[in-house]
Amino acid sequence: MTLPTPYYDRDGITIYHGDCREILPLLTADVLVTDPPFGIDYESGHFGTLARSIDGDEDTAARDEALRLWGDRPALVFGSWRAPRPAATRMVLIWDTLGALGMGDLSLPWKPAHQEIYVLGSGFTGHRGTDVLSFPPVQSMAANGRLHPHEKPVPLLRALIEKCPAGTVLDPFMGSGTTLRAAADLGRRAIGIEINEDYCRIAVERLRQGVLL
Repeated sequence: MTLPTPYYDRDGITIYHGDCREILPLLTADVLVTDPPFGIDYESGHFGTLARSIDGDEDTAARDEALRLWGDRPALVFGSWRAPRPAATRMVLIWDTLGALGMGDLSLPWKPAHQEIYVLGSGFTGHRGTDVLSFPPVQSMAANGRLHPHEKPVPLLRALIEKCPAGTVLDPFMGSGTTLRAAADLGRRAIGIEINEDYCRIAVERLRQGVLL
């Protein structure tokens, strides 16, 4: 099998539209940074133009197969305590959303305000700081609100990529392109794969804007 024609390929950023389980084995990259389907069958309570769920979130099969294909190379993978962590997880980072992450179980006197980030492989570098990263999320209703139901803030991804090994960043579950936007901001080459063409179009538009979000 040969690589498909890139959906977008400019200034060191390449996007492929398709299933990462088919495309990933054909690529060369140095670190994987991704926000895959968590396997929690999440459905947003928000009604509007934003999709309420994503493909493949019924279980962790897509995530686990992508990681199997990636092997023991360095990776940062978002996830949830509600689903099993990847088997090779070495450490768990916490994304502190500063109190903003939905309502959670209303029968309990606490609301969710964090997500997990799994550290796999080796080669990470930089200042040895805390394992809690505090960044506000992208709001769903703001003027520059979320374009994807699980969109992460660009500053958070920049902070993560800054400690990744040098070389090409790969995001096999690209979504609306936050990882690619962050990598481009840092002057890093990056490759994204996304199965939903609507999100490919959104990612291309974000990259063409060329702004720090």
